[in-house]
Amino acid sequence: MDRISVIVPCYNEQEAIPIFYNEISKTADSLRQKAEIQILFVNDGSKDASLAEMKKLAEQDSRVKYVSFSRNFGKEAAMYAGLSYADGDYVAIMDVDLQDPPSLLPEMYRIITEEPYDSVATRRVTRKGEPPIRSFFARRFYAMMHRLSKTDIVDGARDYRLMTRQFVNELLRLGEYNRFSKGLFGWVGFETKWLEYENVERSAGETKWSFWKLLLYSVEGIVGFTTAPLAMAAFLGIFFCLVAFLALCFIIVRTLMFGDPVSGWPSMTCIIIFIGGIQLFCIGILGEYLAKTYMETKHRPIFICKETNVEQAGEEKK
Repeated sequence: MDRISVIVPCYNEQEAIPIFYNEISKTADSLRQKAEIQILFVNDGSKDASLAEMKKLAEQDSRVKYVSFSRNFGKEAAMYAGLSYADGDYVAIMDVDLQDPPSLLPEMYRIITEEPYDSVATRRVTRKGEPPIRSFFARRFYAMMHRLSKTDIVDGARDYRLMTRQFVNELLRLGEYNRFSKGLFGWVGFETKWLEYENVERSAGETKWSFWKLLLYSVEGIVGFTTAPLAMAAFLGIFFCLVAFLALCFIIVRTLMFGDPVSGWPSMTCIIIFIGGIQLFCIGILGEYLAKTYMETKHRPIFICKETNVEQAGEEKK
């Protein structure tokens, strides 16, 4: 019988964990004749009683496993840790807040076992319940990534997907420190089928993704999967060099024909500030790529596991 490992990253989700467990248990019952489900919670350095809830469930149900970090490393690290410790024939990643409906898992399993797909992914077709400004910038981000990156990143894509063991093994080969899983899923290739569903409200608690965190996460995706900003900085430099040359020619011609009347200093100040801003912007782009390279060269572990109940977990997991 197949085993499906369900990876569930958690950060301060003590209220949502029991609710999620009840729902995934119903899904497990519906799949009982076809596959067994292993629930792998990843405690991402939670400050509340999330770990206690995981341990409580693990005592009651042998299918429940947990990996607990030494501190908060972020959701990307939690997903990578889950992939590292999961031993199922198929592996799913799912949010604990039920915005990734467990009820879709049976259909995802049917598709991946009966049709020629290596993963079954999900995407939201609506953003009902989200602040309008957040939805607007999210759609602009996906549109920009579609134009700038060669990697297939679908609008509304969730981290919720079911993958074959081969797909997971290839993801684990990508041991980069700065991770953007939505891009990594597309980069490894393979055949993926998309399931669409309408947005679902959180079952409990509040989202940990503020607008600022999402903005930084989008920068991670842009820097990680396209060098277009570097090209843009180069083109800006060429453009302003051309403008400066034309302006110099204009000044020379004007001086020869009409003398050299004194120009106003406010316009000159605005031009200097504008050009200085463009320079700082381009330096910032270069600095962002350099910073990512610097972090990669350190070869720090992606996460540090403090405790786990996963049997035969590798001592060198990173």
